[in-house]
Order: sequence, then C-alpha cells, then structure tokens
Amino acid sequence: MKIEYDPERDLLYMYFAEPEVKAAKTITVSPGVHADFDKEDKLIGIEVIEASTVMGKKIEFKLPELSAA
Repeated sequence: MKIEYDPERDLLYMYFAEPEVKAAKTITVSPGVHADFDKEDKLIGIEVIEASTVMGKKIEFKLPELSAA
C-alpha cells in the first residue's frame, strides 16, 4: 500500500495496487471520498478530496526516529 498527500490541493490518495493500474470505475463512498476499481472490480485505491476537512484534522506524516546502531 502506498499513501500520497498533496497539501496544496488537500488531496489524499491510498493505493492498494501499483500506481500504474488504471481505474475502470469510480464510486463515491461519501462526499469527498471516492473508491477506484479496476476492470475486474478489485479495489485499487481511495481518493479523499479536501482531506483535512473529511478526516477532521490536519494530516501529517512523520517518520519514526532512527536509533543509532
């Protein structure tokens, strides 16, 4: 799974397939949340528009601190 967030457009996308896989159909799950499916009806991704509003808080991704070996 791969997650991308574009803070300028406030757009969050979660990939469940390789990014090259094209969506054959998109279903609106709720306002601002869309599920993409391939031609075999397999879920390949979820898009969240206005993600900070839909998710209810500021979206941040932090990497854990690495300890010195």
